[in-house]
Amino acid sequence: MRFTLSSTALSSRLQTLSRVISSKNALQILDCFLFDVHNQQLTITASDSENVMQSVIKLDECDGEGSFAVSNRTILDAMKELAEQPLQFNVDTENFTIKIVYQNGLYNFTAQNAEDFPHLQAIPDGATVITIDSGMLSDNINRSLFATAQDELRPVMNGIYFDLTADALAIVASDGHKLVRNKNFTIKSDTPASFILPKKPAQLLKNVLGKDGGDVVIKFDDRSAEIRFADGTLNCRLIEGRYPNYNSVIPQNNPNQVTIDRRSLLGALRRVLPFASESSQLIRFHLEMGKLELSSEDIDFATSAKESITCDYTGQPMNIGFKGSSLTEILTNLESDEVVLQLADPSRAGIILPAVQPENEDVLMLIMPMLLND
Repeated sequence: MRFTLSSTALSSRLQTLSRVISSKNALQILDCFLFDVHNQQLTITASDSENVMQSVIKLDECDGEGSFAVSNRTILDAMKELAEQPLQFNVDTENFTIKIVYQNGLYNFTAQNAEDFPHLQAIPDGATVITIDSGMLSDNINRSLFATAQDELRPVMNGIYFDLTADALAIVASDGHKLVRNKNFTIKSDTPASFILPKKPAQLLKNVLGKDGGDVVIKFDDRSAEIRFADGTLNCRLIEGRYPNYNSVIPQNNPNQVTIDRRSLLGALRRVLPFASESSQLIRFHLEMGKLELSSEDIDFATSAKESITCDYTGQPMNIGFKGSSLTEILTNLESDEVVLQLADPSRAGIILPAVQPENEDVLMLIMPMLLND
């Protein structure tokens, strides 16, 4: 079997797929990429047994069809130093030898039997299907990943929750201290359905989804999901279990409202945070008409900091405490120039919204307050 393709196209796909492969695999064959040449195209598969990712490349020339597996380290090292050029693969699938001919040289190495590579389990018919714009899904995953937990006792909190209802598709992440809820009003269903996407496949999708439009089709049942995007497919096992009622923790009546420049607040937070106690990272907010004062202190090291920012505030004068690092993450993961901070009282969660919502979406972030010792 002989085929030709671009070195850059192959290298970029291998780099993306290599993120699927675990450093320690139960099956030795999972250290390999599976190459399958069929219908003038090459399908490359990488797996860690729970996540299987495939990418398709159209071949410039092709003579013959077949499958073989190749060590990920060998092929990645071979591609790393090559400039853009055509590569000719000559593969003997009976003796498992590979010869790659490039401009001024060649590589010879061995392949492995494709039969040893685990087969992909298809999602049964009758599964729920969601179609979503790739740019929108990419934005939602980017916005949510930081809020997922690392909780061994409650594994359901360690992923991103997709909740399809008659009103919208909500994409949610929370670690119990902060929460992100993205609502997409263009996607809805009279038959409610939901799934929890683990962190690793979410991270893989974040790296492959384009911002240039195109649809992503997610097909899922109780145990696994198949996600089809422009250049390939991702099959993954889902987190099983019931996600907590995220809507119940979002306070509804918040009479105190701050509208403030996001970058100004973020800058002030970053300047004040190094002077806070390292263990608590407590930042005190003092709000009054037209002004927000941020302050921090570390009694053990006799350090403190204070900074004032102008803002648009409607409500009673208030002191409330937040964890500085969590608030910094929230503001970093919002895109709008201005943000709105809605507060009820110092003991209830603060809601942070972009001043201008994305089209057909509703983005909400929540942060739990910290106790102030007044």
